[in-house]
Amino acid sequence: MIGMMVTVLAVTMVFPALVDFAEGEQESATAFILSAVIGVFVGGAITLATRGPVGDMPPRGAFVLIVGAWLGLALCAALPLRLSGQELSWTDAIFESISGLTTTGATVITGLDFRPPGLLLWRAILQWIGGIGIIVTAMAFWPMLGIGGMQLFQLETGDKSDKVLPRATQIAAGIAAIYAGLTLICFLAYLATGMDWLHAICHAMSTLSTGGFSASDNSMGNYVHLGADVITTVFMVLASLPFGLYVLASRGRFSNLFRDAQVRGFLLVVLVASVGLTALLMIQHTPTDGVAAWRHASFNAVSIITGTGFATTDYGQWGSFAQACFFVFMFIGGCAGSTTCSIKIFRYQIAGTAIRRYLARLLQPNAIIPMRYNGRPVSESILHSVLGFFFVFFAVYAGSAAILSAMGLDLITALSGAATTLANVGPGLGPIIGPAGTFEPLPDPAKWVLTANMFIGRLEVLAVLILLSPRFWRP
Repeated sequence: MIGMMVTVLAVTMVFPALVDFAEGEQESATAFILSAVIGVFVGGAITLATRGPVGDMPPRGAFVLIVGAWLGLALCAALPLRLSGQELSWTDAIFESISGLTTTGATVITGLDFRPPGLLLWRAILQWIGGIGIIVTAMAFWPMLGIGGMQLFQLETGDKSDKVLPRATQIAAGIAAIYAGLTLICFLAYLATGMDWLHAICHAMSTLSTGGFSASDNSMGNYVHLGADVITTVFMVLASLPFGLYVLASRGRFSNLFRDAQVRGFLLVVLVASVGLTALLMIQHTPTDGVAAWRHASFNAVSIITGTGFATTDYGQWGSFAQACFFVFMFIGGCAGSTTCSIKIFRYQIAGTAIRRYLARLLQPNAIIPMRYNGRPVSESILHSVLGFFFVFFAVYAGSAAILSAMGLDLITALSGAATTLANVGPGLGPIIGPAGTFEPLPDPAKWVLTANMFIGRLEVLAVLILLSPRFWRP
């Protein structure tokens, strides 16, 4: 399966190669063709060498498949970045490829406005593939493996009466169709604002994947005068909702989308954050370059909460309180079953319910208080899984931030860098990795720590760490 995935990814390198050939970027086009040949050879060899009857996959095999597939795809995707003549080291190429596939959006590439168009398209393709990949992984694997409370959503596909579609393959096909359809609509909307076709398709792919790679150094700030920021805000919100509910809605069950506790909670958080930042900008009389404060506030709040990472302005200039808000936003995330990352809304809701139950038991020690979420019972195993995820997530965050600080990074860069990569958000805070900067100036050892954070965070932390346990490999 890993071999087939690498082969398919290698074949997609033909598209940026054709774009570069058409634009006269021969060196970059050649790099994509050469990388495609290498990828097809290696992926095909792995596929042929391991062909045989397919049996049931045990949980250990699923963990190895998930981690191995994402790692193999990232290494394959780094080839054209390294060989394209863009002066990227292997460290930078792997950083960029993993940032793309994990839909983080942190970049080490500057001068995007002058880079080969095929390179810009390839970065967007990586994020688009990573977006659909994490949706399928979240629906097909995380519930089965019990990762971070995701087994709660196994109930949605475990009962035949509540199945989104009769078979898992149909679920994946339905999600892929909606994902592609929303991307096409977003692309056409960008075209309507006046974007050229390349920037429109690149930003459409990055928006629906909540990735954040832009085709311009100024990110979406380069297109505010076109009104593209409003379109981006809408589609970032749409991409943050559960795609399984979109499939239900396409079959006439629209009410499920509005009754879902995740959706209501996420929209409430977005509304409160947008209104609060808008009020802050109006109180501070912060210059908005002729654009209403609510557009800047809502766009950047939604971008960071969803982990997209686009920016319309340097919100690091909004004051210390705003920076503290954006730091907190990094740890929120969207809904489970969407393209978003970070901790996600449902875990906060379950943790909040657990705290309320604990407080109630302090008053009535003998009371039996069942926990329910979205009308379904929450078992103790699910609660422990959620709370365990919180502990491991913040333990990894604290450890990586301490390592970055020990490497000589300043406190703001170390803390926000660890947060933005582990939560797969993209930009950090401060003058170096903030919305107006990149990760390029950081030393290579720090980039490897941040690369590991992106990989661990995208795979829900536990899926990677469990492979480091000696017990996992014992017979």
